[in-house]
Amino acid sequence: MVKKVHKTNPNLIKLIRTLRKKSNEEDAAIWKVVASKLERSNRRTAEVNISSINRYANEDEVVLVPGKVLSNGNLDKKVTVAALNFSETSIEKINSAGGKCLTISEILEENPKGSNIRIME
Repeated sequence: MVKKVHKTNPNLIKLIRTLRKKSNEEDAAIWKVVASKLERSNRRTAEVNISSINRYANEDEVVLVPGKVLSNGNLDKKVTVAALNFSETSIEKINSAGGKCLTISEILEENPKGSNIRIME
């Protein structure tokens, strides 16, 4: 039998509830997908390197990472990255390339419909 995962971080629990509520209000399935990815066990949480963002994202695109952004690699495109967590060096690299770092709740307020967002994991 599979053990059910229970998150204990109250901020994360609140974010997941907010994402599900916004998904129902705005009829935007992207937020329900992000909420389900955030509910995963810590072992399955997404960790994305800057090199992957550089490889797969286009210029001036919004990338959402339901996990942590790590600093391995270089970024030569101006992209907006929304994530649950960032390493300090990844924030420096994104800002130096002309991009922006946002939290998931900030991108949820900025773009409630979730249009033109690429999910990377």
